Amino acid sequence: MPKLGILALAAAGLAAPVAVAAEEVVNLYSSRHYDVDEQMYAEFEEQTGIRVVRIEGDADELMARMQAEGRNSPADVFVTVDTSRLARAKSLGLLQSVDSAVLAEKIPANLRDVDNQWFGISQRSRIIFYDKADVANPPQTYLDLADPAYKGMVCARSSTNSYNQTLLAAVIENHGAEAALEWAKGVVANFAREPQGGDTDQLRGLVSGECEIAVSNTYYFARALRENVDGVTSDIDRIGWVWPSQDGEGAHMNLSGVGVAAYAPHRDNAVKFLEYLTSESAQVFFSTGNDEFPVVPGTPLAASVEKLGPFKADTVNLSAVAENLPEAQRIFNEAGWK
Repeated sequence: MPKLGILALAAAGLAAPVAVAAEEVVNLYSSRHYDVDEQMYAEFEEQTGIRVVRIEGDADELMARMQAEGRNSPADVFVTVDTSRLARAKSLGLLQSVDSAVLAEKIPANLRDVDNQWFGISQRSRIIFYDKADVANPPQTYLDLADPAYKGMVCARSSTNSYNQTLLAAVIENHGAEAALEWAKGVVANFAREPQGGDTDQLRGLVSGECEIAVSNTYYFARALRENVDGVTSDIDRIGWVWPSQDGEGAHMNLSGVGVAAYAPHRDNAVKFLEYLTSESAQVFFSTGNDEFPVVPGTPLAASVEKLGPFKADTVNLSAVAENLPEAQRIFNEAGWK
C-alpha cells in the first residue's frame, strides 16, 4: 500500500505527524566534585533551557575515556582542576579552539590557553602556612622554603600531585630550571616527614605538631574558616599564613578550568555553558560555595576568602607554565621529592 502524504492524511481525516524538537543538552565530563557546581548547573538550565548531563570521575580516567571514544565521544565540555590537567587534555588532542568575545573579554589572558582550547573559571592560590607558636620568621617567598633555617620543619604533598607540579613549573618559568632544581633539593632537605596526604593533611600537620610550615591551596584553609574541618578548625587560630613573593612575582595561582571537547556533538551549547561560567552569579558561586577566587576581575568574594586579606597574584601566563610540566617532573625526580 503506498504511503499517504500529509495532504492525503488530512483528506482522510487523519492527523498529520507533528515534528518534535530534540531536547537541548550539554554533556559534561567533569572531575570537579563540589556541591556548588549543582547550583550552577541548575541556574544554567533555568536560564537557557539546556539540560546539563554529567559524567563524573577522576580527570585521568575521563581523559582516557575520551581518547577511547574518539570521534564518537558524547563529551561536549571537559571540566577539571589544575593547569597541568588542562594542558594534558590539550596535548592529547581532546579539546578544540573556541573563539568567544565573551570569554576573551572576561577572562584575563594569562588565565586561558594561548590557542583558546582551555579557560580558567576559578582560581586557588598555593601559599605558605605556619605554626604561629613555633615560627617567628616564616618564609616570605617560595624560594625561602629551601632555606636551611627551616630544616625538618616543612610538610608537603607528593611530587605526583598536580598542584605541586604546576607550582614547580611556575618556579621554572619565573626563576629558571637550575634555580628550580636547587629549590626542590632544598625543600626536600627541609621535610619534616615524607610527602603524604592531601592539602588538608598538611594543615593538620601544623595542628598536630608534625611540622611547623606547610604548603596548601587557599581554599582548603578558607573552608576551615567557614565550616568545621576535622583536625583544623578547632585550632585554626594557631595557623598563620604568608602570601609569598609579594616583592617579586607574587603568589602562585592555579585553576579550575574548562574546554570544549574536540568532537563535541553540541558545540554551540558547550560554548554557551563556558560563557555562563563567566557570569557574575556563577563566579560568585565559586567563591561563596567553594572558597575559591573568581577569574573575572571585580567579582565579590565570600567572607571566608576575604579573611585571607589582599595580595599580589603572579600574573605569569599559565600556558607558558604548562609547557614546563615535563621539566618539573624531571626535577622532582632528580631532587628526590617522592
